[in-house]
Amino acid sequence: MSSHDFGKVGVLLGGNSSEREVSLMSGNGVVQALRSQGIDAHQFDTGKRSLAELAAEKFDRVFIALHGRFGEDGSIQGALELLKIPYTGPGVMACAIAMNKIMTKRIWTAQGLPTPRFAILNANSQLRRVPDEFGLPLMLKAPHEGSTIGIVRVSGYSEMQTGFAKCSEYDEVVLAEEFIAGRELTIAILGKENQARALPIVEIKAPDGNYDFQNKYYTDVVRYECPAQLPSDLTKQIQSLALSAYKAINCEGWARVDVMLRSSDNQPFLLEINTSPGMTSHSLVPIAAKAAGMSYADVCIEILGFACLKTFKNPA
Repeated sequence: MSSHDFGKVGVLLGGNSSEREVSLMSGNGVVQALRSQGIDAHQFDTGKRSLAELAAEKFDRVFIALHGRFGEDGSIQGALELLKIPYTGPGVMACAIAMNKIMTKRIWTAQGLPTPRFAILNANSQLRRVPDEFGLPLMLKAPHEGSTIGIVRVSGYSEMQTGFAKCSEYDEVVLAEEFIAGRELTIAILGKENQARALPIVEIKAPDGNYDFQNKYYTDVVRYECPAQLPSDLTKQIQSLALSAYKAINCEGWARVDVMLRSSDNQPFLLEINTSPGMTSHSLVPIAAKAAGMSYADVCIEILGFACLKTFKNPA
């Protein structure tokens, strides 16, 4: 497609989630990249402007650079379906499932895909029993958050209550997950259905394994190795697993799958899938794309080229 074929493009950014700041960085990067290729791209902050204004803009397609609730959970995707504006990334159902770490793990488990053992906790749960089942350390996670927000590593029984309280600031229920000691990997995927392909694997090397919000976006202490130094057969196994995880929840367009590779036996475990990954200067999809010989602008244009409506058309 030529730059004119895309028409007027809206880049949805900002929003109202806890990841608003990251989304603004992602969206601004995407706008600049698209404009550098002659595409008529415009910012649209869904946190400050209404759906009526979105409809009035008459965008030919939109690039979703929103992260978190109301941007990555199927909400904006449903609105775009109603407005008949083609959009990037997976559809309503896939986004809603992927945004909920518990539902994602249930589907992966039903499909026989490896993911760490987990339990669902609420205010009535016997928290001190969880380490008896999963051992220590273990992870507590707010199921609907991203960018490492609402995640606590618990190293002792006495930390369960405070860890649960921190995560429950974001969600009424909390995901308790077996801790996998090993290498942290992520795999970006581009494409639809059988044409989907995995980009080179990125290994994340954070100081003391602390890949938190600050280190992820605002420091340069984290090292990223891409392609990850893995045997070729293991690389193919992990990429195939990521593609299976992507297809299991009916993703299309693009996404990023996070994996832990257990040190003791090189067994990969699926952690989560992101249906609107970060596109900041520190983000992982651009790193993987660069290793595949694609510039930041190249990957933005390819993702934009997959923009479409996902619902079935009504019969005439």
